Amino acid sequence: MIINTPYIIILCLIASATSIYLTNLIFRKKNLIDKINERSSHTKIATRSGGISVFFIVFSIACIYYFQGIDLFKYSLLVPLSLLLIVGLYDDIYQLDIKLKFIFQIIAAKIFIDNGLLIDNLHGVFGIFELNRITAQALTIFIIVAIVNSINFIDGIDGLALSIVTLFILMFEFFSATTSPLTNLSYIITASLLPLFYFNFKKESKVFLGDSGSLFIGGIVSIYVVFILSQDYIIKEQYDVHKLIFVISILFYPIIDIIRIVSKRILERKSPFVADKNHIHHLIFSKTKSHISTTLIIVFINLLVIFLVQTVNLLI
Repeated sequence: MIINTPYIIILCLIASATSIYLTNLIFRKKNLIDKINERSSHTKIATRSGGISVFFIVFSIACIYYFQGIDLFKYSLLVPLSLLLIVGLYDDIYQLDIKLKFIFQIIAAKIFIDNGLLIDNLHGVFGIFELNRITAQALTIFIIVAIVNSINFIDGIDGLALSIVTLFILMFEFFSATTSPLTNLSYIITASLLPLFYFNFKKESKVFLGDSGSLFIGGIVSIYVVFILSQDYIIKEQYDVHKLIFVISILFYPIIDIIRIVSKRILERKSPFVADKNHIHHLIFSKTKSHISTTLIIVFINLLVIFLVQTVNLLI
């Protein structure tokens, strides 16, 4: 069932702004602030309360409609998403061991699979089509964990992760030939994220997604990616390209960044998960000295890649 779009968007915008404001106050009162260190891109007091605020809105709206007997989306998906949020929140406050964090991500990925999200067809990549159950599950877990971490990795500049995820969801809906089971979730997530841009770019009392938020929306993105690679997602005929190329085009920056940074760290014999300031957005920021400019440049590049892929598709 498709919900009343204007109503739900306005509701999410108002509720999200209120939730972000109040959660930020609570975090500041409890002194749960983002400590400034050598990797920080900010110099003012900020909290990592954005993710839990957005999740609260998604969960609350899901509950309201669930008790009315209305299915907005598959509510059981909130279980692995909640796990990712809790793991991220614990990491924000207490610094969770990297290996344990990775294990919880794998558990969340398996729960996604148990909810029917499975990449069981490579659509001809390397001449491979259908996959057996074990291979399909292993590949799906790898893809989900990689996507979750790719979103977590790009959350280092104001507005970047928010912009990339919003762009991804908008492109998912724009290129879809039909109304998907995720359309309602798209409205809710997009409208809930928008107020966070304001709080993210504020000079005082800033609010970040935090690991809780980046892992949560990373989980959301992984749901969309697995759905795209299934038989159920149909790209509009005039824009139809190979699904793997399509995913790479609309999620270009996170994919390129994680491949580059993980390869670089491995070649330097460092842990792939040890944080540093060598991401592409950090390098661009070192030149622009502006969070907004850096974010706009990367979003423009991602849009350019989408345009080029579609242009080549029209020409061949």
